[in-house]
Amino acid sequence: MNPLYILIGVAVIVLIIVIWYIATINKLNRTIVKIDEADSGIDVALTKRYDVLTKMIDTVKGYAKHEKETLFEVINLRKGMTLDEKIKENAKMSQNLEKINLLVENYPELKASENYKVLQQSIIDVEEHLQAARRIYNSNVSTFNQMIVTFPTSIIANSKGMTKKEFFEAEEVKTQDVKIDL
Repeated sequence: MNPLYILIGVAVIVLIIVIWYIATINKLNRTIVKIDEADSGIDVALTKRYDVLTKMIDTVKGYAKHEKETLFEVINLRKGMTLDEKIKENAKMSQNLEKINLLVENYPELKASENYKVLQQSIIDVEEHLQAARRIYNSNVSTFNQMIVTFPTSIIANSKGMTKKEFFEAEEVKTQDVKIDL
């Protein structure tokens, strides 16, 4: 065999490995960007939830004249919030939504109010938007976590210190059965 052919063969193999390495790093980095984007999507959904519901609650409050039962705690959404902080803020907002339901039980005249109907629809819309943002985030996290544990990509991920990302999970109270008394 000609040494030149051996040298060319080795160079081609090294080139293929380098191209594969770069492509894998780029794929991992793109997935991290998707996770960050989905995380930002959760921030957007939480902000939308807060803004819409706060404005709608103000409208319903004016109609019902029962301000104390419908006040929201101020949610300070910052871009740098950790996933744990987002989960805690999400739990607080869920508690406030329960207060709205209690208000309706105490003041049935709200059920017939057009303002309350708009509030109900707004709650449905923003909750669906928030759930969609969570699903996108969890989907991207799942893709990333699968990539970093799958051979041979795991070799590169480990060499770059990449670790599994956490999923956005439901609060404990929301995993229990709902009791309905009719």
